[in-house]
Amino acid sequence: MRMTQFSILDRSRTREGHPPAAALRDTVELARYAERLGYHRFWVAEHHSVPGVAGSAPTVLAAAVASATSTIRVGTGGVMLPNHRPLVVAEQFGVLESLFPGRIDMGLGRSVGFTGGIRRALGTEKDAAEGFEGRLAELLGYFTGTQTAHPQVHARPAEGLAVPAFVLATGAGARVAARAGLALVIGDLRDREKLSAAVGEYRAAFRPSALWPRPYVVISGTVAVAGTPDAARRLLIPEARALAHSRTHGVFPPLAPVGGAAPGDGMSARERGFYEDALRGHVHGTEEQVARELAALVERTAADEVLVTTSTHDRAALRESYERLARVVGLTGRG
Repeated sequence: MRMTQFSILDRSRTREGHPPAAALRDTVELARYAERLGYHRFWVAEHHSVPGVAGSAPTVLAAAVASATSTIRVGTGGVMLPNHRPLVVAEQFGVLESLFPGRIDMGLGRSVGFTGGIRRALGTEKDAAEGFEGRLAELLGYFTGTQTAHPQVHARPAEGLAVPAFVLATGAGARVAARAGLALVIGDLRDREKLSAAVGEYRAAFRPSALWPRPYVVISGTVAVAGTPDAARRLLIPEARALAHSRTHGVFPPLAPVGGAAPGDGMSARERGFYEDALRGHVHGTEEQVARELAALVERTAADEVLVTTSTHDRAALRESYERLARVVGLTGRG
């Protein structure tokens, strides 16, 4: 496991009692802390019209993170390509790479807006993900100067730059990443058999490219580390409650503190089922427990990198979790 890179994706989750702007500032501050601890990358996400997430403009937030740090790689997990014109995405990453050379990653996803209203506002359709591979080829062509979708159009200053590209995927997306010769980011950790099968399929179908001469696999998911198993599990509760609420009420809420009441109090039987399901399969526990589980996971998938996506209400406990994880995996930051 000491040969595996460890990185962080922070989704700028909003919290009860704190304005959305605080979530963005928390993300930038966590990036500084991640750099001190020695993490390899720090990525930000894209969500639209979600009350529980402040991160709606990942390239803008990535610029803020890169400005606040100096060595850690910075990127997106990811920019949802169906929501954007490939030319604009190329231009944005060209600017980022020009300002922060050698530190920028371009993580790209296939997702569209959660509802019809959001999709209409974004100017996209529910089936827009089906055109992802074509948009991806056009985007990469702007960097190499070989795109043919729009003759005589050039992405400045992206053309001629080499920005590492990653595809966030499961199933069909993994096959797209393999055909394009790009790195694969895949989760979640709750279905280990499905995860291993998708990784194997990606490696078998991979076609080398100028960006990635060999397959590169990043597995992503929640990892929570604390002094006791119960304390680690408490870190998972706010996100699990928010997921259960979204499945039963149609709204993804800000994260709430755990408090003293039983986490499932006040839930319907259906909501409690979603809540219990949301708690399953994550890597969590003491440092010793997490070390064993991560070692088994990395051995099973032969992952090149682990991208940790933990969200919780207690930011101090989250920072402690990342500090403990850094010790578990042997990072050599300043602490």
